[in-house]
Amino acid sequence: MRSCASLSLAALLALAQPAAAQTAFESKAPRAILVDVDSGGTLYRKAANQRFDPAAMAKMMTMAVVFDALKAGEIRLDQTFKVSENAWRKGGAPSRGATMFAALKSEIAVSDLLRGAIVQAGNDACIILAEGIAGSEAAFVTRMNDKARALGLTATTFRNVTGLADPEQLSTVGDLAIVADSLATTHPELYRIYAEPDFTWNKIFQRNRNPLLAAGIGVDGLSTGYSETAGFGYAASALRSGHRVTVVVSGLPTDKARAEEVTRLFDWANSAFERLRFFDAGETIAEAKVFGGAASAVPLATTMPLDVLLERGARDRIRARIVYDGPLVAPVKKGETVGVVRVYVGEELLVEKPVVTMADIATGSMQQRALDAVGELLIGWL
Repeated sequence: MRSCASLSLAALLALAQPAAAQTAFESKAPRAILVDVDSGGTLYRKAANQRFDPAAMAKMMTMAVVFDALKAGEIRLDQTFKVSENAWRKGGAPSRGATMFAALKSEIAVSDLLRGAIVQAGNDACIILAEGIAGSEAAFVTRMNDKARALGLTATTFRNVTGLADPEQLSTVGDLAIVADSLATTHPELYRIYAEPDFTWNKIFQRNRNPLLAAGIGVDGLSTGYSETAGFGYAASALRSGHRVTVVVSGLPTDKARAEEVTRLFDWANSAFERLRFFDAGETIAEAKVFGGAASAVPLATTMPLDVLLERGARDRIRARIVYDGPLVAPVKKGETVGVVRVYVGEELLVEKPVVTMADIATGSMQQRALDAVGELLIGWL
């Protein structure tokens, strides 16, 4: 049975004070999304579920799978992989595409291949990593699609590791934002490679292809992309005032236009939103009823601070509720995830976070259990 707990609304009511209203924002990109990573809230979306060719932005998922392999100990940074003729022809100098210029039949350390794939967006580096980890690019692509499902991507299909044109390789700005956020939050140490300004390999110096990396607006990753069908795209993540925000756009007419639009979205997030803390980690925000317990209720809280970016002028429309399967049945252990807290602005869901129990509740006496049974029979559980 789904139950709702009454929130401790003091914090919400304190926040519900008038704030200056902002004019409506409209992105110039045909497809765009702006996400506050810390809260998980989507601040802006436009055609966020429309599928398109992600081009080189597909390399973000390539790196997500490589990062997972490193974390799992499947491969090591000092391990070397051989440059196959396939990788050399499809992604190396003969291909005339983005390349780290890996020499045919040479062996390259994974640490260098990561930089070749991230800093230089080298297609050869991506293929070499895929072949070295999974035996073939096709087998590695299977892992990419498995990872997509694991992350909850609903409209994405990968067909190669480079982003080279394939009519079946499609994604959305919404899905790509999830991949970008996963890279930054799940693998923060490896993610730092995205911010390295340059990389030299085979005596060839190349600057990072991220056009906003040195723009002074906090961008520290991720990837651009271009295809004839989808236009110019850009997935960018930035730390601003200590908080991470991600933008993904697609369909712009030029590389200059995509950089300008990403900057515009980041600037709008700064000016049009205010960061508010609803509850601290571990702070009791509600109580869940307990059936047959030594206590009739157990306090609930989030394990992380519940912060949101809220559009200025929207404080008076905040509402929140906790939903859980209840009543909970004793015994209850501290730290159990039992439901979610949802914060709304009007009817729009802004943030959803899991809530956990904050105390152990032992099984009650026979008398207490009998009273609970009678209460449930006569009036039910609210």
